[in-house]
Amino acid sequence: MEGFHPSMNMSMSMSMNMNPSFSYTFPITATASGAITNITTTTTTYNTTSTTPWMNSRIWSKLPHRLLDRIIAFLPPPAFFRARAVCKRFYSLLFSNSFLELYLQVSPRFHWFIFFKHKTRSKTHIYKNNTITDNNSFEGYIFDPNEVAWYRISFALIPSGFSPSSSSAGLLCWVSDESGPKTMLLSNPILGSITQLPPTLRPRLFPSIGLTITPSSIDVTAAGDDMISPYAVKNLSSESFHIDASGFYSIWGTTSSLPRLCSLESGRMVYSQGKFYCMNCSPFSVLAYDIATNTWFKIQAPMRKFLRSPNLVECNGKLLLVAAVEKNKLNVPKNLRVWSLQGCGNVWVETERMPQQLYVQFADMENGNGFECVGNGEFIVIMIKGSDKGLVYDIGRKRWQWIPPCPYAGYDGFELHGFAYDPRLATPVTALLDQLAMPLPQF
Repeated sequence: MEGFHPSMNMSMSMSMNMNPSFSYTFPITATASGAITNITTTTTTYNTTSTTPWMNSRIWSKLPHRLLDRIIAFLPPPAFFRARAVCKRFYSLLFSNSFLELYLQVSPRFHWFIFFKHKTRSKTHIYKNNTITDNNSFEGYIFDPNEVAWYRISFALIPSGFSPSSSSAGLLCWVSDESGPKTMLLSNPILGSITQLPPTLRPRLFPSIGLTITPSSIDVTAAGDDMISPYAVKNLSSESFHIDASGFYSIWGTTSSLPRLCSLESGRMVYSQGKFYCMNCSPFSVLAYDIATNTWFKIQAPMRKFLRSPNLVECNGKLLLVAAVEKNKLNVPKNLRVWSLQGCGNVWVETERMPQQLYVQFADMENGNGFECVGNGEFIVIMIKGSDKGLVYDIGRKRWQWIPPCPYAGYDGFELHGFAYDPRLATPVTALLDQLAMPLPQF
């Protein structure tokens, strides 16, 4: 298990075309027994006349640069940053437009997750001024479900007073904690870049934030917690931001009223098939926002009277609902189930159910404290609140697996809250925001 810390010594800028200096370390690995040890780097001198076919320098040294670049473009981020230490040319690949264009074309998607420490909350997991900071520097913990490995990454350029709220296409959205018009920052954890969005038009307290980014557009929605007076906060409306490559943009100019008697308890939105979704409580239902028609509507949740800790996740373009089911008066065993929203948009079909023996163990560890789920690609990560315990479910292989605790995070009164994260070395869509000519203020 390794940790990597790509960081940048650069001032905040709207531009993505800067040449930052990176520092990266790999201080931690896990032994078979689970102990954490330091990595020792050993330099070995190879015989240049070696006849070993797979390491013959006379063959490998003559590979065309384009072929080498194509190989490097397939590397996961930790291996890529190790490769940059080999030579000046490899180091400069991150600043090469030709390499980044190749990377965007051929690089595989890595369905990872990124977590942040938050103060333990017993009744809700809304992000309300509870992100843990150290000397005004944020720290995140990346989980790779394929390798079952944890990595640590810092956000040194994120100013204090911001909390993570959403993610899409390799970018994290940070929203200001202060009540009033909300300022949002889009950051690329790998590059360390920061791009600012214009502030919302309506003052809000702790709205739910939805973010979806495509190669040619950015859509953001802020919903709920309108500040209609200094003494009253209600879920009244939403407002949306849009910009695309065709030159069309709407700077929070699209507003829409929320359905009556709604409560956005989860504080987060999930995007799937042109809509944002979020959980509504009392009783449980799902709120949906159609971006194209600018309308909100409710979807009845399955078994809504018997759900506990319901979570919405997106996996492979499908909206899933993960929740514990507790029907005390009926002959139905308590369990954790997964439902999929069908194409018609209002019918749920149960697709997965945790094995009963595993659920007994899971329920004993959870002890009624609740849990939080995050989905990405073929994986769903389930973190037990108030602990360092978690499960990952591989949908394709139909395999449940306990994940090792993050070796970088302490759990003294804290817990991890996460987002889907697809690491990317290039996010050219943020260049669209340069059209708005919004310089970053000095924090």
